Amino acid sequence: MQTTNPFDDDKLREECGVFGVSATDGAAALVALGLHALQHRGQEAAGITTFDGANFHTHRAMGHVAGNFDRDDVIRALPGTVACGHVRYSTTGETALRNVQPLYAELSTGGFAIAHNGNISNAMRLRRELVRRGSIFQSTSDTETIIHLVATSNYRTLLDRFIDALKQIEGAYSLIVMTPEGMIACRDPLGIRPLVMGKLGDAVIFASETVALDVVGATFVRAIEPGELVIVQGSEIRSIRPFAPMAARPCIFEWVYFSRPDSIVDDHSIYSVRKAIGAQLAIESPVDADLVIPVPDSGTPAAIGYAQQSGIPFELGIIRSHYVGRTFISPGDKVRHLGVKLKHNANRALIKGKRVILVDDSIVRGTTSLKIVEMMREAGAAEVHMRIASPPTRHSCFYGVDTPEREKLLAAKLDLGGMTGFIHADSLNFISIDGLYKALGEAKRADVRPKYCDACFTGDYPTTLTDHDEGSEVDQFAMLAERVI
Repeated sequence: MQTTNPFDDDKLREECGVFGVSATDGAAALVALGLHALQHRGQEAAGITTFDGANFHTHRAMGHVAGNFDRDDVIRALPGTVACGHVRYSTTGETALRNVQPLYAELSTGGFAIAHNGNISNAMRLRRELVRRGSIFQSTSDTETIIHLVATSNYRTLLDRFIDALKQIEGAYSLIVMTPEGMIACRDPLGIRPLVMGKLGDAVIFASETVALDVVGATFVRAIEPGELVIVQGSEIRSIRPFAPMAARPCIFEWVYFSRPDSIVDDHSIYSVRKAIGAQLAIESPVDADLVIPVPDSGTPAAIGYAQQSGIPFELGIIRSHYVGRTFISPGDKVRHLGVKLKHNANRALIKGKRVILVDDSIVRGTTSLKIVEMMREAGAAEVHMRIASPPTRHSCFYGVDTPEREKLLAAKLDLGGMTGFIHADSLNFISIDGLYKALGEAKRADVRPKYCDACFTGDYPTTLTDHDEGSEVDQFAMLAERVI
């Protein structure tokens, strides 16, 4: 099956979103609503696990939340006042039901369910060691490594076992864990992936983004801090910080693309930041043109900012249909090519004869930008200029973002002139890394540790990358484990 949307084929994809609720009736239905709000973070699969005080119940399915969790029979089969859910794109582990989260296991301490946003960058080394010690894995997901580390820990209490497991893993994680004793939510010591806490009456809610709190009518309380574990047991909420303090490095791409525009991250409105990025882009890369056109939908706020700063009119030059599904099955390339226009089509009457500036959030392989430029040319544009609201993506992400291998990244292979020629644009420019930080109200200085993880732009990875660095030995084990990236 091919996606109908040419703009979806060449985007960086967040691995997943998580949502959990403790101490409320109808917890599963509330989680389903929260996952709807986080659907943009993972559209491959979804799952919900509940606890009714005696037993755990799980339903996992491939596809969207809608169609899987909007049925009364499914929700009725998930009783309990505590629940957590997950929406998924796979960056580690094959696309299969056995990898859909929450993952669940029966440990010596009782049931253990876990939902994970991020990526464990030493999972393969840990997995190899665990298998040699006798662990039997049921999935190819890096998340299952945490379960086995907890199960094999020599500590006595479940909380101590969990902390012991976390101290052995590297990379990025925001986790929601359910046990018979309660719920635990935590972030990695660098806070690379987001996680927030809210309240709905007496219920405590955890979510990847504030928009999920808004949708269920909850009040935002605060972000979970990097390296913090929040434990909810009945009406008791406590916080512990078992890791040595570190300077946080949250993922900068949450502001550029991943988070929904109506979310708030670290007291910043995502929508406002993206407009500021567009305005800074206009200052850095002006061009004499007639129209500013967003690449829908992620390029829209930056395009508005660019238009306002430059004084060039903002127009919807690409029209998106909201009534087309994600997939289009076609018998051949010709029909498949025509199918892309089912979801996005050029506003021909507006574009003909005009010099247009297309604003998008990023360029990955470059194939999307090429299609967009061709669409504008076919619609009669006199000139087509591309402006990108992030710096060139030159490095792969190892922290939960589905990034192509570095050799497939356009900016890793070509200079600016080469990229411009590849996408057939009249001009191409990206916001600078300093400009991106400026739009966030920060200054990036070479002599100061950056405030964000910007490794996909700079190659400055904030953690060790054990599996990547070990190379061939890990690759051989990965093949044996049927791990598909």
